[in-house]
Amino acid sequence: MAEKAASSRNVYVFGTTSFLNDAASEMAYWVLPAFLASMGAGPAQLGLIEGLAESVASFAKLFSGYLADKVPRRKPLVVGGYIVANAVKPLIAFTTSWVQVLGIRFADRLAKGVRGAPRDVMVAESVPASRLGSAYGLIQAMDTAGAIAGPLAALALMARYGARGVFLAAAIPGAICVLVAILGVRETEHSARPSAKPPSSDDSQRLPLAFYVVLVSTALFSLGNSSDMFLVLRAQKAGIAVTLAPLLGLVFNITYTLASWPAGWLSDHLPRRYLAAVGYVIFAVVYFVFGWAPSTRALWGMMALYGFYNALTQPVLKALVVDAVSPAVRGRALGIYAFVTSFATLAASLTTGGLWKIYGPGVPFYFSAGLAIVSALILLGSGAVRRPHA
Repeated sequence: MAEKAASSRNVYVFGTTSFLNDAASEMAYWVLPAFLASMGAGPAQLGLIEGLAESVASFAKLFSGYLADKVPRRKPLVVGGYIVANAVKPLIAFTTSWVQVLGIRFADRLAKGVRGAPRDVMVAESVPASRLGSAYGLIQAMDTAGAIAGPLAALALMARYGARGVFLAAAIPGAICVLVAILGVRETEHSARPSAKPPSSDDSQRLPLAFYVVLVSTALFSLGNSSDMFLVLRAQKAGIAVTLAPLLGLVFNITYTLASWPAGWLSDHLPRRYLAAVGYVIFAVVYFVFGWAPSTRALWGMMALYGFYNALTQPVLKALVVDAVSPAVRGRALGIYAFVTSFATLAASLTTGGLWKIYGPGVPFYFSAGLAIVSALILLGSGAVRRPHA
């Protein structure tokens, strides 16, 4: 009982580290497009930075996922990822070219990739299967609460200290995040350790059809899910002031935070694939309206709606992956899932940047909306993914 209580504590510790880490990240994230523009970087360079950063993260997630199933201790991978990410973020304040920003984003995303799968496996081992969606939803809610605090802090600091001051200030929540991770995270019982009766190869080592349904759907969707920085750029082109960019993050993160835990809880009681499909449809509506851009008021409304897409997909899809596979290969499944979706983000960001440059801002958003609808139909049309067994 004591061991289970120690494990359950991880959900709240990871929620706290997620809050602090995302506060640090979002302080910088929403002012980055304008900062890059001041150095002469446009949509193509932004697409390259975000695409390459996410692609390196995808390879790190793949490797760390396999590693999470093999190593006896996962805490060093998680803590090390937090240390590196929060050490490099403030360095953006000293950059003088977009190439330097690329290097920092590269290191930041690499560190995130290393810690991601081990952390998600530890969460799955910390709660019963009947509460898995709620656990991921709670952590996601804390993560996005940090994404509310971050833009608010950036907004307060931006006018007085400028973008570079915001980047430096991000070191404060980052340092606290590292301290909480070091002192608070507890190792969990390893799912893959030998048991009295070893499971069959079919049950424990193969990735079933249910997993591949999720993988195909999310991979296709991710091909149109470019960096959110393109939403910021589109909003600015439509007439929303550069200084209000942090508020765009605040608007969608408020709904994201409020909806994440309820969405996770709901996925413990309803088929997760239905909820994820609804999230994809919401994404399609948001991107269609951003492509059309009828008014700045409509774009503010869509940023609020965008939070519901995130809440209905991010925690729910992780739970879908864990549902679909045996405990012995959770790390591998989460790593492959993260690798495929993150690598597709490279193509998405590069494609969006290229389409924007050639055809203008509308076409890439319509393209993304179309892929989201097809991905939703794949999830709705398949019964392969089932609810978890209690």
